[in-house]
Amino acid sequence: MEKIGEKFLPIGTVVMLKGGSKRVMISGFCAIEEQNTEENKMWDYSGCLYPEGFLSSSQTCLFDHEQIEKVYHYGLVDEEEEKFKAQLDELLQGAKEETK
Repeated sequence: MEKIGEKFLPIGTVVMLKGGSKRVMISGFCAIEEQNTEENKMWDYSGCLYPEGFLSSSQTCLFDHEQIEKVYHYGLVDEEEEKFKAQLDELLQGAKEETK
């Protein structure tokens, strides 16, 4: 089982964010909030309210790993998830090297 300190928690993980009052379920990774600026911030996770789920795009939560206060439930970790996580780590490492 993963620890809160390890990036990236699996899809379906239910967390409480620091200062939050409602739990959030992780539904995606590396989300970019489109703004009217040239440089868009990439968030570690996107999520939806738990237990309601995805109701509309205006209710999508974007947050970084460091904002997670508590993990209530870990999502499914299997061979496919582990392979995806390795590919995601590679992709992000390559992106970091390109910005240097």
